[in-house]
Amino acid sequence: MNGFRLVGEDEVYDGHAMRVVVGTFTDPQGRSFTRDIVRHPGAVAVLPLHDDGTVTLVRQFRAPIDGPLLEIPAGIRDVDDEPREETARRELAEEAGLEADRVEHLISFHNAPGLSDEVVHVYLATGLRDCDTDAQGVEEEAMTLERHHLDDLAAMIADGRLTDAKTVIAVCLTRAR
Repeated sequence: MNGFRLVGEDEVYDGHAMRVVVGTFTDPQGRSFTRDIVRHPGAVAVLPLHDDGTVTLVRQFRAPIDGPLLEIPAGIRDVDDEPREETARRELAEEAGLEADRVEHLISFHNAPGLSDEVVHVYLATGLRDCDTDAQGVEEEAMTLERHHLDDLAAMIADGRLTDAKTVIAVCLTRAR
């Protein structure tokens, strides 16, 4: 419909969480061009909202930014054929030690469509209770949990304490409810 067409892909890298390819395309005039593309299985993110209006956030080391980031629990959709909601529930338990009575889909968004095909599916979890955690990897083993009131998170976004896109989106959508 738009006149652009994928002709083929050459794989450059195949890693744990992504593949990198060089895609060859044609434009509406038939000209050929290439783009570097990160192929990603997608991710889920969960905003755990407690009955008292607080939200559990995780602070973990993120290698690409060489430092810690405060964010909602999240993870890669790395289990074949696992429904998104089940992945969200699994990540919530693994990272935050929480189970939820209700997990509601808020939004799915493209994280960086100029570079990657990754889609992040964001959920709101309520009716929370404690459960065992199951840290997956060195970053999760060192992560810490923090609880902040939902009403305080807007100021944390405005002053730069919360910069993670999925967290900002989840907070804004939850506050708008």
